[in-house]
Amino acid sequence: MRVIPSSELIINGDGSIFHLHLRPEQLADIVILVGDPGRVAMIAEYFDTKECEVANREFLTVTGSYKGKRMTVMSTGIGIGNIDICVTELDALANIDFATRQVKDEFRQLTLVRLGTSGAIQRDIEVGEVLFSRTSLGFDGLISYYEGRDSVCDLDLERAFAEHTAWYSKLPAPYFVNAHNDLYELFKDATREGITIAAPGFYAPQGRWVRLAPHDKSLNEKIESFEYAGRRITNFEMEGSALAGLAALMGHRAATICTIIAQRVAKDACTDYKPFVRRMVEMALDKLSLL
Repeated sequence: MRVIPSSELIINGDGSIFHLHLRPEQLADIVILVGDPGRVAMIAEYFDTKECEVANREFLTVTGSYKGKRMTVMSTGIGIGNIDICVTELDALANIDFATRQVKDEFRQLTLVRLGTSGAIQRDIEVGEVLFSRTSLGFDGLISYYEGRDSVCDLDLERAFAEHTAWYSKLPAPYFVNAHNDLYELFKDATREGITIAAPGFYAPQGRWVRLAPHDKSLNEKIESFEYAGRRITNFEMEGSALAGLAALMGHRAATICTIIAQRVAKDACTDYKPFVRRMVEMALDKLSLL
């Protein structure tokens, strides 16, 4: 059995994993992922009990219980690269024996649910709605660095999208990964489903034009008009594709749920969106406590 070198999996002197600073026993099977460390504190306010609070850089983690169900809530910061770190290290905490540096014989499946904010790109989606990313569309290319990429991606959807948008060949190839069906079934009565783009940036990768123009100024219009089997692309965010792809490759259950705080087509945004986010959090906690 392969022994993972210390350069590939860095374990701190206190037995915690390199970036997250968590020890295996501090991780619950249900993990809520948020971007903002401040949102961790807000969610942890709902916990009945708190076991630990661990912080390093942008990664703040609290493990406790809600309605008797053990949960971990963790901030990831912004962007795909941080999701690569977080999901890989969470899986290592669950499925690597830190003493032997080998994969454990018994697999531990995690449930990873990202609660985020997002901008809608269809006119009929309103600010304040909660959207479940039934499929995540990655503009980042991350999943293509991993073996088995095609086994978790919808290749027909990829081809149709690339053809419709006349995808620029120097950009990373877009990829589509579905959320875990168990989580779709859990949340479908409380959310609107959609296809969500995860962009590798906030400005040009999402079609924003401040001073530097996007390479394809009409890309968002092409995205808005794309349809496949009666489905449309609904919103932009920045992390969901890597979460969906890595979790699918590793065998974990994952999904992204976002509160809509901007209407990109109407060119409108809501800066006082915290009440909307709180309603999403309360709904998600109640749903996850049923697992």
